[in-house]
Amino acid sequence: MSDFKVRTMANMVAAGEEAEILFWVGCAGSFDERAQKITKAVAKILHAGGIKFAILGTEEACTGDPAKRAGNEFLFQMMAMQNIATLDAYGIKKIVTACPHCFNTLKNEYPALGGNYEVLHHTTLINQLLSQGKISIQGGAFQGKRITYHDSCYLGRSNNIYEAPREIIQKLDAALIEMNRSKANGLCCGAGGAQMFKEAEVGKKEVNLERADDMLQAMPTVVAAACPFCMTMLSDGIKHHNKEAEIEVKDIAELVASAMDL
Repeated sequence: MSDFKVRTMANMVAAGEEAEILFWVGCAGSFDERAQKITKAVAKILHAGGIKFAILGTEEACTGDPAKRAGNEFLFQMMAMQNIATLDAYGIKKIVTACPHCFNTLKNEYPALGGNYEVLHHTTLINQLLSQGKISIQGGAFQGKRITYHDSCYLGRSNNIYEAPREIIQKLDAALIEMNRSKANGLCCGAGGAQMFKEAEVGKKEVNLERADDMLQAMPTVVAAACPFCMTMLSDGIKHHNKEAEIEVKDIAELVASAMDL
């Protein structure tokens, strides 16, 4: 596939055009080197699906999720109001994001502050594109692979999105292997609630190492994630057990982009 340029909303408006959807990149997707690969995969899939999309670029600020989870409601509302003003100025109606934290905040908490948008997680949109035939996966790309999927708390328990990512994995022609704790009974990766940004509290075991045990029991060749925070914690858990040469940790978007040979 030929290279393409991701446009900003400012650029698109200046050209007198409208974006079909805004891709909310998020802090991790913008600044974390590992998560940037997920961002690129999502952009390639949106482009391949013929979706006219744009990003905010430097006009995008943190949604305020970490501040809210850490107890600073005042800072959260300041950041949210700033983002809402930006989104409304561009007349944004539909948003997709690869981060469940951003997804949950934009979808469920911005409306109380006047920000009302249709918000999709990237697994939902990718599954729609596959179902509608707008993108296709090359058969056999993951044939024989054992893929287990980790449910992000904000995607699963908070928003009841369990099937879209699993349907995508099954379309990859791979064997979907469920961990003992999955779906509504899934275990947090250990990063949520702003825990990723603070020192661990006293306890017997790190949460991500407990989750790594679940992953290893499933004996996967690939661990699929759908959240950049989960990606970090799961990868660290695999490295702790010196299994990174045997088990890959990939975002759903990366799996699809790979199967599309993008």
